[in-house]
Amino acid sequence: MCGRTSCHLPIDVLTRACAYQDRRGQQRLPEWRDPDKYCPSYNKSPQSNSPVLLSRLHFEKIFFPWQDADSSERIIAPMRWGLIPSWFKESDPSKLQFNTTNCRSDTIMEKRSFKVPLGKGRRCVVVADGFYEWQRCQVTSQRQPYFIYFPQIKTEKSGSIGVADSSENWEKVWDNWRLLTMAGIFDCWEPPEGGDVLYSYTIITVDSCKGLSDIHPRMPAILDGEEAVSKWLDFGEVSTQEALKLIHPTENITFHPVSSVVNNSRNNSPECLAPVNLVVKKELKASGSSQRMLQWLATKSPKKEDSKTPQKEESDVPQWSSQFLKKTSLPTKRGTAGLLEQWLKREKEEEPVAKRPYSQ
Repeated sequence: MCGRTSCHLPIDVLTRACAYQDRRGQQRLPEWRDPDKYCPSYNKSPQSNSPVLLSRLHFEKIFFPWQDADSSERIIAPMRWGLIPSWFKESDPSKLQFNTTNCRSDTIMEKRSFKVPLGKGRRCVVVADGFYEWQRCQVTSQRQPYFIYFPQIKTEKSGSIGVADSSENWEKVWDNWRLLTMAGIFDCWEPPEGGDVLYSYTIITVDSCKGLSDIHPRMPAILDGEEAVSKWLDFGEVSTQEALKLIHPTENITFHPVSSVVNNSRNNSPECLAPVNLVVKKELKASGSSQRMLQWLATKSPKKEDSKTPQKEESDVPQWSSQFLKKTSLPTKRGTAGLLEQWLKREKEEEPVAKRPYSQ
């Protein structure tokens, strides 16, 4: 499932991160609708507004039906997380009696709330820094949160930064962040007594990929790459049946443990997604996917570089995405290094110090 995300980028940076090529191959930036409703946050929960991409044709058909819009052109608009069906008759959206935060891919054509807007081509892409998921310990029932996101590729701007320990570097790091793109469905609801139309969305979920299955059995349907995003959005050229072929798990994902501060949705700070260290207990089984889990359950805290000390050479692909994240303000912890490059690459080891887990 997906019940918490981070999307904290300023509106101009977010817009650049959503650049795309239209059907004619021209580089474009999406056009905003209601930008004043966008509220950046490190800790977004259902019923809040989050930015989504959709075909410009959806708005042109409603407001400018005489214009011949291109369905490959995109707009970006803040929408309410938690789909309110267009047929809902109550005057208060919060009175909807069922949860529409997520939509299971295997029942998407069975439930009226999702089948109807999907049939109208109301497909959208939810953009975020990443999402959070909680792993439940079978022994103690305690829950450990993780931040899950696309692997990040270094660029000329971000390649030599390492840990962003200044405001200038922090902006450059996030200016090159690859946003997570999740498949969604949206709908338009008009209050029975009149008023502004409410746009809302749901995130489609699938079975978790092998790498995430130890954390949670479900994950968002992630659209990996510009071609997948374009096909999902272009309802004018891509049929529903063809678009649904894009809905499947992806292994191109990475993650790290984060502080329990994210458990409370009112907390909104970089600490929510900053990496923390976990202790690997010897009694844990290290087989199959669990072996990969153990490799990253302990991670080295980033160390601030001395400005006078030459930096060591780093590989073109980041081994652990915490180098792109701001330092956590939690007390310094040391742990066995489990830095990953495509899940498997490891670095040096240090003595771990346990931190008592915190349950949600």
